Amino acid sequence: MRHPTAAAELADRLWQAVAGGDEYAAVDLLRKAAVDGADEEALLLEVIAPVQRKAGDEWAAGRITVAQEHATTAINERVVATLAHRAAAPGRHPARRGRVTVGCVDGEWHAFPARLVAEVLRLRGWQVDYLGARMPTAHLVAHLHLTNPDAVLLSASVATRLPTAHAAVTACQAIGVPVLAGGRAFGTDGRHARALGADRWAADARGAAAVLEAGLARPGPAAIRQVADDLPHLADQEYTMVVQSRAMLVKQTLVDLETRFPAMRGYDDAQREHAAQDIAHIVDFLATALYVDDPEVFTAFLTWTARILEARHVPARSVALGLDILAEQLREFPRALVLLREGRTAVVDRPTRPTRPVPGPHLPV
Repeated sequence: MRHPTAAAELADRLWQAVAGGDEYAAVDLLRKAAVDGADEEALLLEVIAPVQRKAGDEWAAGRITVAQEHATTAINERVVATLAHRAAAPGRHPARRGRVTVGCVDGEWHAFPARLVAEVLRLRGWQVDYLGARMPTAHLVAHLHLTNPDAVLLSASVATRLPTAHAAVTACQAIGVPVLAGGRAFGTDGRHARALGADRWAADARGAAAVLEAGLARPGPAAIRQVADDLPHLADQEYTMVVQSRAMLVKQTLVDLETRFPAMRGYDDAQREHAAQDIAHIVDFLATALYVDDPEVFTAFLTWTARILEARHVPARSVALGLDILAEQLREFPRALVLLREGRTAVVDRPTRPTRPVPGPHLPV
């Protein structure tokens, strides 16, 4: 954009359109801006991306429903498609740099960030194979065999996808394709990308473009390695045992919560199901924190969950109580106990001032 204020004003107008469910107004707004000379990359990253982030923030604050947030995403995707089709006009942005594959790791539903990266790279002259959400690793590797790209860009927004991301990183490197990781699951500083052995990490689309333009060396035979080579702490088997015990942990925690948290006795079936989902997510994030040996993965999710619950008039103390119950069940797991204690402290002592939520699964309560 020619000026940051222009981008902010355009983002405000786009938000009004998508929040009102007016796809045609949203598309017309961005199409007109492009025709008037607005930079397409700036429209993607400085107008559409902030609107998408706002949708998540509004849902987290309880001001829009899950359905409204999904509708906003769907409209934004069609707006992006409109810009992409315009950019794809013959001769406008010819592929001249090389070929890359962009997609989300298996299980990752949040494909919008990867889509933005793919479109920015196309604008910069890359031939992009965009594979979308939830790409099974076996099919990803098969695609790489067929296309032999210069690099594969793997996106993950939710930290619980990190174990699957690890498998994808090692599988891609094993066939000689370098991996550029991106998305909030890998940490705001990329520490999880480094821990899982990714060749590089980028914080955003422009960062990813800069890494590719600088060049990524293809991994050699040394890239073929086992999980323990990257994460030796997994030898204690705590991660494996928690994952294998997931169903039992969720069931017992739900039973004990009903005894110790009397309000749950009045829950209807839908509320009980939501509570069970919340507990399952807590167990999943605990397992992921054990996998990467990083307490912040767990504490950040818990404080986010507490804010979401309170925005929906569910006492956050239920989270602390749930952690106590899990600690009783996992008393033979020293690393898990440390994580549960730190998580409880984070929930109880969290700041009361509004803070921006970290990405997590949609937890309707």
